[in-house]
Amino acid sequence: MDWKEVLRRRLATPNNGPNKKKSEQELKDEEMDLFTKYYSKWKGGRKNTNEFYKTIPRFYYRLPAEDEVLLQKLREESRAVFLQRKSRELLDNEELQNLWFLLDKHQTPPMIGEEAMINYENFLKVGEKAGPKCKQFFTAKVFAKLLHTDSYGRISIMQFFNYVMRKVWLHQTRIGLSLYDVAGQGYLRESDLENYILELIPTLPQLDGLEKSFYSFYVCTAVRKFFFFLDPLRTGQYLNLDKDHNGMLSKEELSRYGTATMTNVFLDRVFQECLTYDGEMDYKTYLDFVLALENRKEPAALQYIFKLLDIENKGYLNVFSLNYFFRAIQELMKIHGQDPVSFQDVKDEIFDMVKPKDPLKISLQDLINSNQGDTVTTILIDLNGFWTYENREALVANDNENSADLDDT
Repeated sequence: MDWKEVLRRRLATPNNGPNKKKSEQELKDEEMDLFTKYYSKWKGGRKNTNEFYKTIPRFYYRLPAEDEVLLQKLREESRAVFLQRKSRELLDNEELQNLWFLLDKHQTPPMIGEEAMINYENFLKVGEKAGPKCKQFFTAKVFAKLLHTDSYGRISIMQFFNYVMRKVWLHQTRIGLSLYDVAGQGYLRESDLENYILELIPTLPQLDGLEKSFYSFYVCTAVRKFFFFLDPLRTGQYLNLDKDHNGMLSKEELSRYGTATMTNVFLDRVFQECLTYDGEMDYKTYLDFVLALENRKEPAALQYIFKLLDIENKGYLNVFSLNYFFRAIQELMKIHGQDPVSFQDVKDEIFDMVKPKDPLKISLQDLINSNQGDTVTTILIDLNGFWTYENREALVANDNENSADLDDT
């Protein structure tokens, strides 16, 4: 009987003696005395506190230092063995072929056109015969994922097999990437990913014609895509912009980007906030810049541009910051002989589009939530973008007229 049970019984025993009933304080004191007595007895049964702590499983392992070469080699070898074991757990080509044979053998008629189907009963039969490596794929959850509108309650054999193939390929890719995790921390640093892509280039048929002198540019471009937000990249101007061929871009060289209509005020902010070397931008910084401008609907891109627009570093845009950037648009309009546009009108339009929580401040989250962030930022930094927005109705009408003309012909 443990101390808790003894304590419970002692406290539960009524006081039927001639003495008066115990007070609440007396009961509390007695409870504490009993607890102290049995706790001390229980603790005394342990040899010492350190031995008690030894029963806790180890959960922290220190990484080997740079000078602990043997420990580092041991760690690398153990990781390699682990990844090899994980690789052997994946289906190989022969096992995939056997799986396809079993699925085809157990198809459930009738076929839909040329597509073979299988019901849940036969699905489970194949799972029993396919072997332990396939067990993870033959579950009710997977079957339900692939079940659509078949009136017989079946799934497509081809869709299921493609599902398995994709899973195997994804795991193979992850294992391959893990081999480049030099630090062994479960993530890839920029240098790790660069090594992976560089060694991958010779295996990509699409890059057969790529000269080796451009490998470094391709690797850098691909890595920046991954690290920015994994969106497609459309850049090809860097070498053309670099007029002095020093591998860097000055503010003047960057001003020729796109339609060459970005304001000097905005470009000043780019060179103030972004990492530069002696006042010039390297290729990696350029790629971040391009990614942001080419994907202005994305939150990551809006965050990049918002930081440039937030000249007072307050975490929001107010009338002052909007006017600061739009004055540069107005100046470009004068230079190009365009009619001036009132800032007051533009400011009202921006606040109407965004509808911020605070009627005087626009936060980054306000921009993202409004789904108008790309339009607002374009109005403030690019004359061509502003002109397109300002004449949007006329442009739409012109497009409609051109479409009607084509229909008539």
